[in-house]
Amino acid sequence: MKILRFLGYTVLGLVLAIGLLLFAARFADGPIEIIAGGPFTSGEQYAGPEPDWGFVRNRTTVEFQLENPARSRTTWIIEHQGKIYIPCGYMTTTWGKIWKKWPIEAEKDGRAILRVDGKLYSRQLRRIKDGPVVGPIVKLLSEKYNVPASVEAVGSDYLWLFEMAPEA
Repeated sequence: MKILRFLGYTVLGLVLAIGLLLFAARFADGPIEIIAGGPFTSGEQYAGPEPDWGFVRNRTTVEFQLENPARSRTTWIIEHQGKIYIPCGYMTTTWGKIWKKWPIEAEKDGRAILRVDGKLYSRQLRRIKDGPVVGPIVKLLSEKYNVPASVEAVGSDYLWLFEMAPEA
C-alpha cells in the first residue's frame, strides 16, 4: 500500500511539474525547444528588401510566432528557390490532432513573425496543398531531416506545408 501511495504521489508530482512548465512557457520570450512559448519580446525587426534566405539551408530549426494567438514555436525550415517553407507532419494522427493546433490557427490568420539570429521577419503563412513546388520541397525536407516525406503525404493532409511569404 505504501508503494502505491508513493507511486501515486510521484505521478501527481510529475503531472503538476509538467503542467507548471507548460503554463510558465506561455510567458517566455519564445519557445522552449518543443514546448510552445509566449510572444517574442526580444529581437530586432528586419526592415529592408526580401532577404536571400540561403542562410537558413544549414539551420536545423528556427522560431516563429503566430500573431493570433500570440504563441511561438520551434520548427524546421526549408529554403527553395529563394522562398522559405515550414512543414508540419502527423496532422491526420491522434497525436497530431491533440498537439498540433498552430497549423489550423495559421490557416485562419497566417500573420507570423520568424526569428532567426535575433532578427524578426514579418511573414504571412500560406498553406500549400499542391502544385509544382510540392515535389521539390518534399524532396528537400526528406534529404535535410532524413525523414520519409512524399507528395502523397501532402495530398492526404498528413503533411502540411506553409510558405512563409513576405507580409502583404
